Amino acid sequence: MSEFAFELALCRQLEVDQEGIVSRQLSTGVRGRRVMDVVCVSPGQGFDERRAITADTIPPAAIESDVGAGVATYWKDAFDCHPETAAAAVESAVECGFFERERHNGRTYVRQTARYPDWYGGLLGIENKPDLGRPGALETQLLTDVELGVLDEVVLATASHVTGAHLNHIPEAVGVWRFDPDSGERTVLREPTTLSPGEHGVEILDRSSGRTEIRIATPNELRRARQRIAERAYGKGWRSYDLPDCARIEPDDAGLPLCPWKGRTVRPAVDCGPDCPGYQPDDSADIDLERIRAERSPWDPDPAGRQREQSGLDQFGGS
Repeated sequence: MSEFAFELALCRQLEVDQEGIVSRQLSTGVRGRRVMDVVCVSPGQGFDERRAITADTIPPAAIESDVGAGVATYWKDAFDCHPETAAAAVESAVECGFFERERHNGRTYVRQTARYPDWYGGLLGIENKPDLGRPGALETQLLTDVELGVLDEVVLATASHVTGAHLNHIPEAVGVWRFDPDSGERTVLREPTTLSPGEHGVEILDRSSGRTEIRIATPNELRRARQRIAERAYGKGWRSYDLPDCARIEPDDAGLPLCPWKGRTVRPAVDCGPDCPGYQPDDSADIDLERIRAERSPWDPDPAGRQREQSGLDQFGGS
C-alpha cells in the first residue's frame, strides 16, 4: 500500500476515534520546512465560538493584528508587517467572514465580526511510515519534532512489525502505533510523552554527518506556530484532493478515492486521467467531500458567521 493510501485510511479512522479536527500535510516548523503527515486538533473551551465564525482558515496576520471587534480600525494602523501582506490578510479575512470593513472619509476601516476565541487544546502530530524497511529521514524528522516541541505529542504510525531495533532509532518521546489500513485496527505499542510547547524549543534546520544546524524558537514563536497549525487544520481538513472524473471511481462512505479497476485507493493527481488505460470519462459523479466532512466531524461548512453581508473584494483599496 502506498503512503498516500495508508495516510487516508488512518485519517478516516482517526475521524471516528478522535474528538476534534483531523488534517494532513501541514507545516509544523517555525523557520524550517518540516511537514507533518497528520495533525489532530482537540477542541478547547471556545471551539463552538470558532465554529460559528467561518469554515475556512483565518489568516494568521489577521488574528495577530490590532483589529478588534469593537471600534473599526484603519487597516494600515492595525498590522505590524509589510503593507502587501497586511492587504492580503484583510482581503482573506473579509472573504472568510472574520473581518467586515467600512469606509470613512475615503479610508478603509476594519473590525472583527466576532472575537477570536481560545478554541483549540492539544495538537497531536502523526508521522506515517507504513514500511519501516524504508525509513528515509525518519529519525531526523522525529527528532526535529521532539526538540522543537511545537506539538503536544508526536506519534509514528506504521503497518510494519516493530522490533526493538526499530524502537532504538525512534526518539523515546515519540509514541508508536501499528495500524492496519484494511481493518482500521490500531495498536498502541508505545504511548507518546507530552512535550512542552510553552518553553523554548530547538529547531533542527539541517542535519548531516558532519554538522547540525539549529535555531532556538521562543515560546511566543511556538505559540504563534501552534495557532497557525490549528487554523490551517480547521480550514483544510484531510480530504484535500479532488475526486477523479472517472466512471470507475467508487468513493467509500468517507470519501476515499477507491478504484476497483486498480484494486486500491488511488492518488487522483498522479494515478488518474486520460493516461490511465482504465480511464472512463464521467462528469456525472457528484460526491460532496465537504458534506461528508461535516457529517463525520465537528467542522461546520456553513456557520452563522458566513451569513453576514460582507463587503465586495473590489472595495478594498490602498488608501
